[in-house]
Parts: sequence; structure tokens; C-alpha cells
Amino acid sequence: MKVLLVFAALILSLGSVATSVAFPQNDGSTTKDVSEQDVRKLNAEEVAAFLNNDPKAMAHDDFVVTNPLNKFVTKQQVLGMVQSGFLVITSYERKIEYVRVYDNTVIVAGSETVVWGGKMPNAGKTEQLRFTAIWMKQQGRFQEVARHANVVPQP
Repeated sequence: MKVLLVFAALILSLGSVATSVAFPQNDGSTTKDVSEQDVRKLNAEEVAAFLNNDPKAMAHDDFVVTNPLNKFVTKQQVLGMVQSGFLVITSYERKIEYVRVYDNTVIVAGSETVVWGGKMPNAGKTEQLRFTAIWMKQQGRFQEVARHANVVPQP
């Protein structure tokens, strides 16, 4: 069961979208407001990529994850599991509870509810997760560069 939870959190952790958003020019918004809005939009696109099983739209090439068992994994390692059909997410809801902008870096944290599918032994089951993600503006675009997600133990 521990291995299953690790795979689940690992896969969900890499649900990042490679789509980037350029900074809008001269629209009257503050940098902080624009940064937060852009990253919130990218978070919604990230969820859609998983629901549509679109591995090409997932994760920036430099993206890394620390999973619940302190395993450090790359985008390529996780995308292999997604592409093999081992993991399918049939329902994915993200609630962003915290966004903090630091110049060209945005920290996002919150909770997620997922229903697993595919070849996973817990397919059809719902799990709650907590996550923290780091987004950086690189070459004028925000990209998620690191993430941690863990399964919330049930009482």
C-alpha cells in the first residue's frame, strides 16, 4: 500500500503543465496581481492536462518532485508511468489556499482531491492530498519548476 501511495503522489506531483504565460504589457495591473493571476490560470490548465491524459502538456523539462518517501524524481520518470497507462486520474479538484509572489517566483499551496483510475490497484478510490509548488518566471514566462505532494492520512 505504501508503494501505491508513493506512486499516486509522485504522479500527481508531476501534473504540471508546460504551458507558459507571458507577462501582459501595460494593462494597469501590478506585477504581483499579474503573477498570481497567471499562475492560477496555469494551475487550472495543469488539472485539465491530467484529466485529458495529455502528457505532452505536463511539466517543464527541468521540473522535479520530492515524493512522500523523500524520493527525488524527474519529469521523465513520472511521464513514463503516465504514458504507460499505469495512472489515469478520473477526477481531479484543486483548491489553492495560498499564493505568495516574490519577484519572479510564485509559491502556491493547497489541497487536492483525486480519484485514481488506470492500472493502479486503488483505481476508483478518492484520496486527499496537500501540495506546494514553486513557479518561476523564465524567459518572460511562468513555469513550474518544483513540487511536493503528499497523501493526507485518513483517520
